[in-house]
Amino acid sequence: MVLPISNSIALPLHEITLTPIRAQGAGGQNVNKVSSAIHLRFDIRSSSLPEFYKERLLALSDSRITDEGVVVIKAQQHRTQEKNREDALARLTLLIRRALHTPKKRKPTRPSGSARQKRVDKKTLRGKVKALRKKISDS
Repeated sequence: MVLPISNSIALPLHEITLTPIRAQGAGGQNVNKVSSAIHLRFDIRSSSLPEFYKERLLALSDSRITDEGVVVIKAQQHRTQEKNREDALARLTLLIRRALHTPKKRKPTRPSGSARQKRVDKKTLRGKVKALRKKISDS
């Protein structure tokens, strides 16, 4: 079994540790008996991901990635263990995909000459309007 990341990359499921745990919070009598939450652990450094992926993941400033390079995800949104398992795997996939996305480099732009002139003209006009509000002195 594999977890598809992209068209060319898939992650073997044996590299991901999924542990059922009891969910936190309110839930009635069932919450103390059933381990419906999932604790996912994924070691980035020892995984079969390409080096480029590993470097980008380790460079992310995400609280789910420990200093040792282990991704820790706790899924407890759903009532069933299977849904939480799917949720945890989906969140891991999303995290890996987000590491690949490189934001576009910003090209610095400047306002045009006419835009700068309009801004100055508006400021001057506003100053004149405010000057008309002043009290008239009898000198």
